Amino acid sequence: MAKISKIEAQKRQGRYNVYLDGHYAFPVAESVLVKFRLMRGVELDKDQVEAITTADQQARAYGKILDYLSYQMRSESEVLKKLRDLETPAEFVGPIMAKLRDQHLVDDQQYARSYVRTMMTTTLKGPGVIRQQLRLKKVGENEIETALQEFPPADRLANASKLARKLFKRYHNQPEFRREQKVRQGLMMKGYSGEVYDQIKAAVTPETDPDQEADLLAAQAEKVWRRYRRYTGMDRERRFKQAMFRKGFDLDAVQGWLDDNQESLF
Repeated sequence: MAKISKIEAQKRQGRYNVYLDGHYAFPVAESVLVKFRLMRGVELDKDQVEAITTADQQARAYGKILDYLSYQMRSESEVLKKLRDLETPAEFVGPIMAKLRDQHLVDDQQYARSYVRTMMTTTLKGPGVIRQQLRLKKVGENEIETALQEFPPADRLANASKLARKLFKRYHNQPEFRREQKVRQGLMMKGYSGEVYDQIKAAVTPETDPDQEADLLAAQAEKVWRRYRRYTGMDRERRFKQAMFRKGFDLDAVQGWLDDNQESLF
């Protein structure tokens, strides 16, 4: 048996050094100090010292996780990964996770709700992308479905409208049909359904400028027509029309350009 002769506080808050029979023996966290009722004059045997040091190791691992959680909420899978990265002994993981859950410091449902609200207010990502990101964090489907209720239809339409307007500006130099394709695809890539685009289309689509459309067509048509100069007759015209259609131009408008420039082209 050895007797505690001194307990002194470390510079690090919440940590203490324990001395046995006048000699430094081991460090402990404040929670361990309280749990084992350690104070000057208490006698400890070898097994008790071992139990105390094991408890302190677990307390230190728990403290590191509290530091990790102090910056932002984390999913269970993120906390488990952090414990592995810290090389936490396997026998400590279960008790630490149970304590975190009991104190509501780890709660995938609350995490998912908070995540959805943050994405909704700070980004223009749609529910599809948010769902996928939560899946990558290994949040359960039921929790995700419940959390997405924090992103109501009205807010989804508002965010989708903001995104669509930005995309229309980005693709302003594209022909009308291609521009609409790009915007629809852009919304879907950000997690919005095609139905959402159909709902906001009338409100977000800028008015068509006929002069701009004509200038875009003329500029592209001249380039494409020259590209197929090694072909002649109907073969060249067919290839030209196919290329212009792939670029998003209306075939009637393309035919009109051919008719208007027939004398110089043929």
